[in-house]
Amino acid sequence: MPALDEIPGIGVATLRLLAAAGIDTVEQLAVQNLDHLVAELKNANETLSAAKRAPGKARAMKWIKQANDLLADNDPDFSLEIGPPVNLETDPEVAEMLSRAPCAIPLPGKIMMEKGVLVSDVPAGLLLNSYPGDLDVPIGGTPEPKPDLPSPRRRSNVESIAKPYARQGFTLTASPTDIPVTRRVDRKPASKNGHEEDRVALIRAPRAETNLGKDPGSRAYIRGVLHSHPWTLRLGAIFSLLLLVNLPLAVASAFLLLASRERPDLFSWVPQWLLAFPIALPVTGIGYMLWGLTGKCRICNQKLFARRGALKHDKAHRIQGMGFVVPLCLHMLAFSWFRCSSCGTPVRLKK
Repeated sequence: MPALDEIPGIGVATLRLLAAAGIDTVEQLAVQNLDHLVAELKNANETLSAAKRAPGKARAMKWIKQANDLLADNDPDFSLEIGPPVNLETDPEVAEMLSRAPCAIPLPGKIMMEKGVLVSDVPAGLLLNSYPGDLDVPIGGTPEPKPDLPSPRRRSNVESIAKPYARQGFTLTASPTDIPVTRRVDRKPASKNGHEEDRVALIRAPRAETNLGKDPGSRAYIRGVLHSHPWTLRLGAIFSLLLLVNLPLAVASAFLLLASRERPDLFSWVPQWLLAFPIALPVTGIGYMLWGLTGKCRICNQKLFARRGALKHDKAHRIQGMGFVVPLCLHMLAFSWFRCSSCGTPVRLKK
């Protein structure tokens, strides 16, 4: 009997794929359907990764032909001629079986309500072409009528309540009218210092004395949600302004001091105290990295003191020629509240 490895082109990897597809002999390979074989080999290769690429139709067709040739060489009487198709439905016995085969018929909801049939009690319909195993279908005689299904007895509220207690050895003999009906009422925990000191209310709006005597339409009127780190934002605004001022002054001072050293005759007027600006530059830079780059909006979590090319909100603080960061810092330090440049939400720094 020939083996699969005798077919040219079938190696160790292909043998693994064929074994995974359920093909172990040359006879099984010779009777395979081409499309089915290609699909099975592809699925097997995706699972086993035995080859870089699953065999295609051309290779599979060649293997099937070689398997037939190999069987013909070893057995001259071997033939795969398939006879004419047989229509089994013309057989009276098969036709009678099909007419009495179980089928799924939609059951009207009215009948289910009258008979007390639950949806979970209706079995699922099975197709004959997908039913595993043998299906017993009576051919002769008449089927016995099924009795009417009794309506399920509904359990009372007492039974539904007593069921979990019965497992623990307890009994409940009270009637439904004796069982007290309780209603759940959600109560908010009372604040120790009253509503004005409530944390949620304080985050949403400032205290009454904070805006006492101020015009609600003025910039001095503090509004918005309370930020969780107000002093971080204040320090970030201060160091952002200092860095914007100190950076060009430090560059200009360093240039003038260097020029006065190289050409004292022309730059003798340069004072030595300009050295303070280059010295202060690392300090302002460190402060900006600690507080300026970490300052974020409470709502959208976007950085406030870093220049970004994103689209700004139409209510963002802006001064022509100065952009958005400097006006935001000035407004924050002057009025203790600001509008985020990204989301436009008012945020305050005072309770």
